[in-house]
Amino acid sequence: MPAPTLRSLARELGLSRTTVSDALCGSQRVKASTVERVRAAAKAAGYERNPLTGAVMSQLRRSRAQQFRGVLAAIEIVDAVRTPIAVRYSEAMMSGISSRASQLGFNVERFVVGPQGVRLNRLDTILHTRGIQGIVLLPASGFPDLSALSWSRYTAVYADYFIDHPPLHCVCSDHYRSMIELLKELYSRGYRRPGLFMETPLSERLQFRWEGAFLALQRYLPDIAEIPVLRLPEISRSSFESWFKKHQPDVVIGHNAEAMTWMKACGAKLPKTHGYVCLNLLRTSGNCATLDLQTEQLGARATELVVGQLLHNELGVPSQPSLTTVPAKLIDGPTLRKARTPTRAASARKSSVSEDLSRQAIDAPGIRETTAAGSS
Repeated sequence: MPAPTLRSLARELGLSRTTVSDALCGSQRVKASTVERVRAAAKAAGYERNPLTGAVMSQLRRSRAQQFRGVLAAIEIVDAVRTPIAVRYSEAMMSGISSRASQLGFNVERFVVGPQGVRLNRLDTILHTRGIQGIVLLPASGFPDLSALSWSRYTAVYADYFIDHPPLHCVCSDHYRSMIELLKELYSRGYRRPGLFMETPLSERLQFRWEGAFLALQRYLPDIAEIPVLRLPEISRSSFESWFKKHQPDVVIGHNAEAMTWMKACGAKLPKTHGYVCLNLLRTSGNCATLDLQTEQLGARATELVVGQLLHNELGVPSQPSLTTVPAKLIDGPTLRKARTPTRAASARKSSVSEDLSRQAIDAPGIRETTAAGSS
């Protein structure tokens, strides 16, 4: 039996192919009763619409001189005021999205939602008119709400930890595993008094993943001093120096590279007496050891997932949102002592400790990050 087509559905229903196509797209030009009748007939016949067909025709209509490669939307929710780090992060992610989309045969159109951009209802109309169904949502401050979009038309991935309105598949850095690997590396370089400072809003936004991994490793690595985390709504120089002098960490981990100046004011000599690691490469000027959160790779991976969902005709809000994580990479710098050349015995001990830590991290409750991103 031949596969159902628009032509066969139109003939069966006594409608034109254009009407059937518009009905399957949810066009407002078609009566709601007709839309329901067409969709019911398509479902009964086993017809599946190619989600890229509308985008192809839309692109060809706009410019037949251009070679079509598909269209994705990159949506960014922008508040009235943006920090420089937020701008750098978004641009790095857009680079990854655009590059990977091009490799997969797609163009990317960027849309800004906010006071200086478009409203959600207007964006919904634009996307539908242009036949764009694949969306990559860039990270937003706070907790974004995009539930006003007509999600039955779209498939999307959010490039951050979680989104509840609506709950979507997410891609983000593996902060927990990255902290574990960082502390293991610092331990191998002889640091035994690691200290972490973290501003409360950032820690909460990441659901305490940096801090959770840090506290776990304090328990499991042998001979590690359990220095309390400095966590405040806003960390000032005075609060940092008071914590630093009281607890005397030999290596400090945090987001604010200005801490290196504060450490030196307390008598630290980097890297001779103390070490420092910034938790985000984009917050530095290349003057210290830091973690590369692989921002471009996050954008690329989100793009891959969206394209895969499009090709499988997976439109709408997923019934089981998932979380994909990408590990960070340590970028060595002048604020850490050089890595030691391990002896055979030391290598065996490090391997044993690493295996134990990996098992503990995997078995620990609440650490698995593969599903239910919307409620994590």
